[in-house]
Amino acid sequence: MRLRFDVLLRRWHGMLGLSRQSPPSWYRDRLREELRERRSAKVPWQKLSETSDVLFSISRARYDGFPIRKLPPFTASRHFLVYAYMLAKYTLRWKFYRTAAILCNAPHYDLVREVVNPNKDHKLDEVASRHQIDPVEFKRVGRQLRRVWPLLP
Repeated sequence: MRLRFDVLLRRWHGMLGLSRQSPPSWYRDRLREELRERRSAKVPWQKLSETSDVLFSISRARYDGFPIRKLPPFTASRHFLVYAYMLAKYTLRWKFYRTAAILCNAPHYDLVREVVNPNKDHKLDEVASRHQIDPVEFKRVGRQLRRVWPLLP
């Protein structure tokens, strides 16, 4: 079961195609940040979301070649919900940015591979800047898309 799950995660990270980060300490810093947020989460929904962020940080680092920590052994009864949430959360964000780029007629929309939280306008600006998309148009489209797009916190 573990091997099949590892293959699934590897394929999923491959589909997301996120840029490798530099320096390698970036991965450890993200994990520390996510662990801090997980510890401060109060309600079950926040804990689920923050736990998915921790697992995402670990699995992304591992996929990018910087294994900062091992993922917990997958047990369906304990981990199914958090992994399902993680896959949905980050896939929806990835698809949100691809769709926004297409709606903005970005010539290289297929190179837009982002998973930062699109609920924040400054993140829309950052993504537009990274991909040479008109930031005003991208923010306008992103705001409209947020009204109908199923984004998970």
